[in-house]
Amino acid sequence: CFFRCAESGVAAKVVAAVDVNTTANEIYKHNFPNTPLLPKTIEGMTLDDFNKLSFDMILMSPPCQPFTRIGLQGDISDPRTKSFLYILDLLPRLTKLPRFILLENVKGFETSSARDSLVKMLKECGYNYQELMVSPTCLGMPNSRLRYFMIAKAPPGSFSFHTTSEIQEGFPQPADKVLLEPSSLISPNHKEDEGGILYKLERAQDAERKISQNRDQSLRQISVYLEDQGEGEMEQYLLPTKTLLRYALLMDIVRPTCRRSVCFTKGYGHYVEGTGSVLQSCMETDVAFKSPERLSDEEKLNQLSRLKLRYFSPREIANLMGFPKHFTVPKNISTKQQYRVLGNSLNVHVVARLIELLVS
Repeated sequence: CFFRCAESGVAAKVVAAVDVNTTANEIYKHNFPNTPLLPKTIEGMTLDDFNKLSFDMILMSPPCQPFTRIGLQGDISDPRTKSFLYILDLLPRLTKLPRFILLENVKGFETSSARDSLVKMLKECGYNYQELMVSPTCLGMPNSRLRYFMIAKAPPGSFSFHTTSEIQEGFPQPADKVLLEPSSLISPNHKEDEGGILYKLERAQDAERKISQNRDQSLRQISVYLEDQGEGEMEQYLLPTKTLLRYALLMDIVRPTCRRSVCFTKGYGHYVEGTGSVLQSCMETDVAFKSPERLSDEEKLNQLSRLKLRYFSPREIANLMGFPKHFTVPKNISTKQQYRVLGNSLNVHVVARLIELLVS
C-alpha cells in the first residue's frame, strides 16, 4: 500500500498494515521497517483498536478463494470471508468513518452475496461509490490481470467523474485521457515478430486473438520489463525436461517482442497450466510443428529445448506488476515463496491510479 500511495502522488502515512501471511509480512517489514505491522487477523482487533488508529483510508483485499471462478465459490458461507464480514460490521460503528475505501478482489466477487453486503453497508453510511473491472492492460502494460475494484467516498465527498450503478470496465473519465505513458516506449517502425505456431494445442481463434493482442501498439513490449542479466543467471529458470515433455501443449508461450502475457498466480513455477506465461528466450529459432504425436520424446525434447523456454523471474514479474526497482526481498525468501506472494499481489500502477481517482 505504501508504493501505491507514493506513486499516486497522495501524501499519506500508513498507520497500520495487517496480515497473517508470515512471508508477506517479512517482505513488507524488509521494505518498510518503520511502518507498524500487525501480524494478526482483522477479527483479532477490537473496535477500540480501530478507533485509536484514526485512519482516513482503508485499503482491503479480502481472501479471494470464496469467489474465484475455479474454486468452490462458497461466498459468505466460506470461513475465509469472516474477516471481511467483521469489517463490514465494524466500520459503521467507528467513532469516525474513514473518508475513503478501496477494495480489491477477483472477478466473480461482483456477483457474490459478500459484494451485496458491502454495497448495503456503503448505502446505509451514505458513501458515494463506484465499481470497476480493471486490468493493467488499461495502462499499456503487457499483462492481463483483470480484477474487481470498489472505490468509495464518505459524505459529503463526491467523485470528479460521473458514477453509475453499473460496473465500469477500465478507468472512468476524466482519468483515461492520461492512462498511457509517452509513446516513445514503443518504436513506431518496429515490425512485429509474430513467429510460427509453436508446439501448442489451441483453437485457431485463440491463436488469432493472441496475434491481435501483440499488434496492439498501445501496449508495451515484454522486453521493457525483462532483467538484463547474464544467460547463466537465468538458467535456473529454464523449464525442466519433464515439464517440457508433459506440459508443452498447455503452456502460454510469449517472446520478448510480445505485447501480452497471462495472469501470474501463486502457483507459478510449481504448476504449469493457467498459472502464467513462459518466455521463449531464444529468438534465433522458429520451431513450428503441428503433429507432435508423430515424434518420439527425444525428438520433441530436441525441438523444444532449442526454444530455451523459461519461467519469468520473480523480479520480472514484479516489474510487470509495477513494483519499483527499490522494492527488494530478503535473501532467505525462496523463489517459490516469492512466486506465491506475487501471485497474491496487486498491480501497483493500477491501484495508484485508483487512489488518485479516489482522493481527487
